[in-house]
Amino acid sequence: MWLVSVQLFDALRYSQGMHLAFVGAGGKTTALFKLARELSTILQSKPSKKTVLVTTSTHFGAWQVGLADHFVRIKSMTDITRLEHDLPEGVVLLAGEENNNRLSGLKAKELERVHSFAKALQLPLIIEADGAHTRPIKAPDRFEPVIPDFINHVVVVAGLSALGKPLTDKWVHRYKIFAELSGLSVGEVVNRQALVNVLRHERGGLKNIPPTARKTVLLNQADTAELQSQGQAIATQLIHDYQSVIIASLASSNEIIEPENGSESVRTGQIHAVIEQVAGVVLAAGGSSRFGKPKQLLLWKGQPLIRHVVLAALQSGLSPVIVVIGAAADEVRAAISDLTVRIANNQEWVQGISGSIKSGITCLPKELGAVVFLQADQPQVSPLMITKLIEIHQQTLAPIVVPQIDGQRANPVLFDVNTFPALQALEGDVGGRALFSKFPVQWVDWHDQKLLMDIDSPEDYQKFLEMYPNEG
Repeated sequence: MWLVSVQLFDALRYSQGMHLAFVGAGGKTTALFKLARELSTILQSKPSKKTVLVTTSTHFGAWQVGLADHFVRIKSMTDITRLEHDLPEGVVLLAGEENNNRLSGLKAKELERVHSFAKALQLPLIIEADGAHTRPIKAPDRFEPVIPDFINHVVVVAGLSALGKPLTDKWVHRYKIFAELSGLSVGEVVNRQALVNVLRHERGGLKNIPPTARKTVLLNQADTAELQSQGQAIATQLIHDYQSVIIASLASSNEIIEPENGSESVRTGQIHAVIEQVAGVVLAAGGSSRFGKPKQLLLWKGQPLIRHVVLAALQSGLSPVIVVIGAAADEVRAAISDLTVRIANNQEWVQGISGSIKSGITCLPKELGAVVFLQADQPQVSPLMITKLIEIHQQTLAPIVVPQIDGQRANPVLFDVNTFPALQALEGDVGGRALFSKFPVQWVDWHDQKLLMDIDSPEDYQKFLEMYPNEG
């Protein structure tokens, strides 16, 4: 099994026109400049403007100038006009006057002007919107974060190195506010639930985020297997408040300490997992012409096959689960009426499987990382296998993740959100397999030959019952 490494811009689902704000603590500046450097590298191969703009709505440390390719001091709107007409290439840091080794941020009107020309020229714009005094975690004060309304993606950074440490000023910036929001007392050990409480709080991690902005938590400093496991547990609680949670090691556990020589080398680090909502689509619209009656309703262990498949999808954590019905729609609907699923009715099911795929995708929520397609005639599907597909996707963001058994393709199959337009373009009796030659495929080895079996005929059904006894 070949695993690819994920870059930060992929983990953030960066797209042209996305303007981001970074807030929080625990490697925020490292993450910000890592993203800027990645985007700058990508732009070098494109015929567009090759500039990434980085600025702040609060302040920068003067030493951070060394992290950019160019520093432009903004004293007035005239400086912005001059910049717009003479853009340097690479990572360009914009800030105001220097005082006590701190560079002032841009005023609201200046930020709006920078945003205006960045939008017109389709330039990446990244803003640091608060400070943390090098602590791994923080709570925002009453005047922060300062996130402009035009920001369409906010990245909330938190350092996992604070877990197990006392809630004091040494480890937590604005520690008294953090105590209030987390439910801990000052001096108590910072635990997982306390961090979750602050990140989910409207006066904590969610504070001042524009209503339409995408929200991501970056759980940084996951430098050990134990901290990565803690990050996974935290992500499970946050995924309904944020569109994604990234677990990474982008900086050392003391974040970025101002160096004596005034320069700091950006660590490239590693992204361990990208946790996003993954949906399930159960394809159950077919008329089972070869079998002679709807396979979805065949009994196994006293229940229709469709019910077993839906239960496996739910048990694996897929959400939402969409069931596409067509033939025998009323009977199939009744078989799963008590389960937490959404129904998509493909009235043109006779035209082929592509219609069911499109019906399922149409019902999916907007903010989604991937979808797993399941077949209604494979009730032996394992929730463990589905979980494994999701896990591999979290590590790779591969466009397609497919189980294989002794070199043979199996089901179910996971499709990343980036493949959805291609899935929606399918026509006739053509399924997702048509995309295997168009996108990279991540294969996942599995070792249960029985999972290869399809029920296409009464003889197949009999063999299935022999392999999987009807008792229990």
